[in-house]
Amino acid sequence: MSAELLVTYGDEQIRVQREVSSGHAGKVLITVHPDGRVVARAPISATDADVRAAVKKRLRWIYSQLRQFGEQAQYVMPRNYVSGETHLYLGRQHLLKVFVSPEEKPQVKMLRSRLEVTVREKSPDKVKTLLAGWYKVRAEEVFERRLHILLPQLLWISAPPKLRLQSMQTQWGSCSAKGTITLNPLLVKAPRECIDYVLIHECCHLAEHNHSERFYRLMGEVMPDWQAVKARLDQLAGVIFS
Repeated sequence: MSAELLVTYGDEQIRVQREVSSGHAGKVLITVHPDGRVVARAPISATDADVRAAVKKRLRWIYSQLRQFGEQAQYVMPRNYVSGETHLYLGRQHLLKVFVSPEEKPQVKMLRSRLEVTVREKSPDKVKTLLAGWYKVRAEEVFERRLHILLPQLLWISAPPKLRLQSMQTQWGSCSAKGTITLNPLLVKAPRECIDYVLIHECCHLAEHNHSERFYRLMGEVMPDWQAVKARLDQLAGVIFS
């Protein structure tokens, strides 16, 4: 269940998507996404007036976030998948080098700070497809390894949760009611601490499915600086999703 509210800030109208949560009555959680969506999650018992009031209290912060994401988007160059571009992996930029060889097997290799892609014919689409496959394989390896490292700190988890990968337009991850954690393979482009943040976030949902006080208490116990890490990941979102 969701609805859209319009809130005025100066001469501008900000669209706020209201979603239902089962948290404490009156508790409204506001999130600004890199794609410009503003989401307010509130209990079904909260009225639209309650949600508007919560949004208005944070309008300056919301507008600042929207402006910041908008400025970042202006400097994100579209990917052409040709030699000379740089592509992220674990938070570091790697120079892309494309080789055309009709006789060699199409593949991707990472050598120090370079990503070398071999294709049989000159085709940016084929380079893009090969890179996407390479990122997915790396993501599966990295996410499993990071989860294994984090598990001793996640005291509420008795057995490793099932991880699956799924391409998503704006989300880093999700946790199903059955305890399966779904992660965006593009997250492997982010620094390890940002990957850890998303893993911890979704693992906290295994204990508390909503963004409740308990949820944030668990987050703080495992990653005290999670808000700063989240901010860093948000800043990278425009580049990662480009």
